Amino acid sequence: MQQAVTEQDATAPPAPADLAPCPAPLGAPCPTPLGAPDPSPLLLFEQASKWYGSVLALNQVTLELTGGITGLVGANGAGKSTLLRLATGQLRPTLGRVSVRGTDAWDWRARRLVGYCPDVDAFYEDMTGRAFVGVMARLCGYDRREARRRTEAVLERVGMADRADRRVAGYSKGMRQRIKLAQALLHDPALLVLDEPLSGIDPIGRQELLELFQALAGQGKCLLISSHELEALEKLTNHVVIMARGRVAAVGTLAQIRGLLDDHPVSVRIDVDAARAVARRLLDLPDVLAVEVDDAGLVVKARHPKRVFAAVGRVLIEEHAEVRRLEPLDESAHAILGYLLGGSGRT
Repeated sequence: MQQAVTEQDATAPPAPADLAPCPAPLGAPCPTPLGAPDPSPLLLFEQASKWYGSVLALNQVTLELTGGITGLVGANGAGKSTLLRLATGQLRPTLGRVSVRGTDAWDWRARRLVGYCPDVDAFYEDMTGRAFVGVMARLCGYDRREARRRTEAVLERVGMADRADRRVAGYSKGMRQRIKLAQALLHDPALLVLDEPLSGIDPIGRQELLELFQALAGQGKCLLISSHELEALEKLTNHVVIMARGRVAAVGTLAQIRGLLDDHPVSVRIDVDAARAVARRLLDLPDVLAVEVDDAGLVVKARHPKRVFAAVGRVLIEEHAEVRRLEPLDESAHAILGYLLGGSGRT
């Protein structure tokens, strides 16, 4: 749960990176760290890159979030975790800049505006849920009375008030997710960064959390939600960021992203037996622009890929063709197709 230890201003009260103190009352907006109103975007990536030794995990990412709910999707290794760690101030970019309301995300004043719900668990297992959240509130810098008030408020909000006196060691995965979300809400942050918050939640609980996320967005908060629960994510928001191999492959509404694919033909590699027979059938499809045949199979260039993929599947079945590989050749299209076709973007 706790983020990596980072440098903090000597005047800042001690607190974990994801639970920096915010003196605003629960339900009121957390003040801008620098005092005066700031017109800057709430979260801004400016040509941000991150290297781990010789590995480039994030490559010149530019992204701006101002409010509402944004979904973050992509295959494993696409760079989502690195992007979230940069947004929450756990990492510094190797190149470029990441800022929260105009302040460097690494700065403790920026982290006062950020609530973080990580994917991994790191609890004190012998503590009760109520005690754990209470300790996190105290680490935020609140006195005992305010810490108790905020603890009860967030436990009620995430549906854990009547179960918070049980030890965390006995919690289900869904209950652990709720407790992590409770601690992220303690200081009423303007930006919520949620990594797989729906993982392990039963259908009823998932619906309750989706309603909570929508309510938070309705209060003017900005939510960045990374999730593999694509169906639930599409119900929650129409605005997504799709990542592929360290880059932002597409960003916008689902309609805009689908439009990008329709307007820009994609090339798809299909290694298949009887390639010439399959090619002749594919050339009859109205959305197929060209087919190139070689010794291994063929490359199809087409518009409206979702519609084409359905037709290609029918052709391959009718021709009794054995498919050895089917893969978009363009990196961006690879990630977008994986999402739109209901997968993760993996090969």
